[in-house]
Amino acid sequence: MATESRCLVTGAGGFIGSHLVETLLQRGVRVRAFLRYTSNAHKGWLDDIAPELKSRLEVFHGDIADGRAVWEAAADCTTIYHLAALIGIPYSYVAPQSYVTVNVQGTLNVLEAARNRQIPRTIVTSTSEVYGTAIYAPIDEEHPLQGQSPYSATKIGSDQIALSYYRAFGLPVTVVRPFNTFGPRQSTRAIIPTIISQALQRDVIEVGSRDPIRDMVFVKDTALGFISCGESDACIGEVTNLATQVGVTVGELIDQIQAIVGRNLPVVERDERKRPEKSEVFKLLGSAIKATERTGWKAEVSLADGLRQTIDWFRSHQVADVAAYRV
Repeated sequence: MATESRCLVTGAGGFIGSHLVETLLQRGVRVRAFLRYTSNAHKGWLDDIAPELKSRLEVFHGDIADGRAVWEAAADCTTIYHLAALIGIPYSYVAPQSYVTVNVQGTLNVLEAARNRQIPRTIVTSTSEVYGTAIYAPIDEEHPLQGQSPYSATKIGSDQIALSYYRAFGLPVTVVRPFNTFGPRQSTRAIIPTIISQALQRDVIEVGSRDPIRDMVFVKDTALGFISCGESDACIGEVTNLATQVGVTVGELIDQIQAIVGRNLPVVERDERKRPEKSEVFKLLGSAIKATERTGWKAEVSLADGLRQTIDWFRSHQVADVAAYRV
């Protein structure tokens, strides 16, 4: 990507967004980081980015649900990476309207800005949750979509609106569908951070269930996958999975994390940590064949190495654990 280009990254202060911004800056790209406005102008995880990279970083505070703000943020950009979203599955059971507003209307605002400003490339973030429990595995991009939570339903809507703008208006849109990303900076709402925080700080590990299977992609691989898809003409108008093609159960994650931490704590399953029965996604194991064919991307960081890096980060940051995670 040329050094004179400017990328707009929405959701830039979040877990994946901050790693994507960091990777783009390391590649010499100028980045406009779209952050949700707060009264203290909080920059999220962007504060963790090395100072020497920040000369190419511009911060734009706004709200993804505000079409005018998105329009202004997109000025003079050659690429938009749209990551802003409400992502916590449990909260989507409580506040589904908020998820429609942010995930569906917010994506529409991005697409309208891209269309009217004639942005050369727009990358929209999907999620493996749109597939629901695997009907077959590995899950490829042709797998049926199943909205098993309000969150996943809004992401299905977001994906389909994005693809419709390609078909109806010729907008060069790419949909990137990462499987379960993990790594430094991730909130303890997610399964690996909640296991790590408990293994480091408690005398027991509590989860909803040890049985669900997940395909865990290290965040630096995910960031490179976004960039690879964004630079590939073969991904325009298409959905592309980012996956390792290796499944691991929650129970196996617990065992591996405990081995690295050097503990052997009892594990307790709690009903209050489980999703509603028909909302549970039991198996997410992805196919990355199309990502490799279209872009040459493949996951490079092993689960073991990624877990070690993540545990080291949690140890150094002393992140408090939470007790409300649902697998």
